[in-house]
Amino acid sequence: MSYLSRTLRLLLAATIAFAATGTARAQDKPYPSQPIRIVLPFPAGGSTDPIARLVGQKLSQALGQPVIIDNRPGGNTIIGTDVVAKAPPDGYTVLFTASTHVINPLLMSNLPYDASKDFAPVASLVRSEFVLVAHPSVRADNLQEFIALAKANPGDLNYATSGTGNPNHLAGAHFSQVAGVQLTDVPYKGGGPAINDLLGGQVQAMFSVPTSVAPHIASGRLRALAYTGELPVPGLELPSFEEAGLPGFDMSSWNGVFVPAGTPRPIIDRLAEEIGKILTQPDVKELLALQGQAPFYLDADGFADMLTADRKKYGDIIKASNIKLE
Repeated sequence: MSYLSRTLRLLLAATIAFAATGTARAQDKPYPSQPIRIVLPFPAGGSTDPIARLVGQKLSQALGQPVIIDNRPGGNTIIGTDVVAKAPPDGYTVLFTASTHVINPLLMSNLPYDASKDFAPVASLVRSEFVLVAHPSVRADNLQEFIALAKANPGDLNYATSGTGNPNHLAGAHFSQVAGVQLTDVPYKGGGPAINDLLGGQVQAMFSVPTSVAPHIASGRLRALAYTGELPVPGLELPSFEEAGLPGFDMSSWNGVFVPAGTPRPIIDRLAEEIGKILTQPDVKELLALQGQAPFYLDADGFADMLTADRKKYGDIIKASNIKLE
């Protein structure tokens, strides 16, 4: 072997050893040792945005590192979710998302990621309930009258949704199954246009998060019939669906946190622990209450179990209602 060959081999070996040492030292650093990015697959200013920013601020204080909110809207959360799916599994890129994480794979076969295999659940944070509201022109003052009207006029009553396959669409489909009625869904590109047409009487009803419709209920422009939650909605006195005579109807949406699959379990547990603490803080509870939401904490294992149950629940609703994306 020539002198040059031996020299090249020694240099290569030294380079590999140096790189390995550097990697080991990086892994030995306590987590977190650099800023954390929370990818939010929703637009800035939406209902999820202030919650993510408050949680990010609290995480930054607890972990001693900057936490950056990165809004990546589009594609019914697919664009932002894909960013996290392809990120290194080191705990520095986190996904803050909603029930669509479970629903999308049930409706789309060509996602750029596998929602079950490419992500590790960290914790659930928030549960958002639905209120059923109707335009005042609908001849129903309560839930039972609404159901009776729908049964007497199959398919004539329609309800607005913020898009096919979104949780409020599935809420209407589930309601139709449980109540034994036939409602017609009218999909819109977002909740804003849907509520505008509901206020104008172009559609008759909608399942909505309370904060989006509370001012219109207070003004009399919409009539509230029932609410899926157990906690009272600030400023509203509403019966639950069970109290209004429809047991078995249970529908809500959630927000939760994921990291790329392969992220070390100690990092997942650390994030979950801090999130659990954050959700007990009074200012966090106050912000959620103002939005008609409540803390809904499950650690990584509990969240994983809930996701499994949700896949079956949403899958059954989608199959029974023959919901398809066009």
